[in-house]
Order: sequence, then C-alpha cells, then structure tokens
Amino acid sequence: MGENGEGQAEAAGNAVREGASRIALSAAATELLRLLHAQHGPLMFHQSGGCCDGSAPMCYPAGEFRTGSSDVLLARLAVEGVPEPVGFWMSADQYERWRHTHLTVDVVPGRGSGFSLEAPEGVRFLIRSRLFTDEERAALGD
Repeated sequence: MGENGEGQAEAAGNAVREGASRIALSAAATELLRLLHAQHGPLMFHQSGGCCDGSAPMCYPAGEFRTGSSDVLLARLAVEGVPEPVGFWMSADQYERWRHTHLTVDVVPGRGSGFSLEAPEGVRFLIRSRLFTDEERAALGD
C-alpha cells in the first residue's frame, strides 16, 4: 500500500472529530516545510519506532518512502503556502505507544538523518509531545 490512505493506514484519521487533532506543526516547521516544498515539491513524513534518527520524523518527497500495512496515517497536514497536504505516517508499533499523546512537529538546530530532506539546512525535525486531555481523547474516540 502506498500513500493512498486505505486500510489500517486510515485508522487514526477516521477517529478524528471536530476540534481535535493528533498532530500539529510549529511555526518553524511550517516555514521549513514551505522551503523544502519549493526545493523538492510535494512532501511526506514518516516516523518509525527505531532508535537514534529512526525515532525522529523524517521528511521525504511524497511517495519516496513506501508505506504499507505496518504504517498509520496520522494526518494530512495543511501547510500555509503549500498547495497539497503533507501526509504524516507513523509505524503502527510506534503509534500504539504514542496514541495517547498530541504531537507537534518542530525544528531545532543540528543535523539529523542524512536521508531527511532538512539535513542540508543544518536543522532537524523533532517531535514534542503532551498527553491528550480527557476532552481530546473523547473527541478522538480513544
């Protein structure tokens, strides 16, 4: 399965109701995504549950990273100034561990993985998280 939103990949997105989200972007991440989109075209994220760089969100040209039944589509993120949404995928195992948290994609100085598009910019994406409130959990159907 590719980035088509079928099957298990859509499980997280279908549970989202009005006023609740599983993931957001910081202002710095939004700005960086606009820059990366201008350089590389449509984008996607994938976050595995691996160690080291594998636990950071990796940004790729859309479709460059093959997703499958072991991945969950958390959101199709709307980015101001980017015409198409940016899919955010996570390995199903990682999603099971993090399903109770709201995630924010942010940017910090430093080099992350050489495979993620932001590496040449001297910054790296990272995830900031917090537990969902009772209201958010109810709205998400958790």
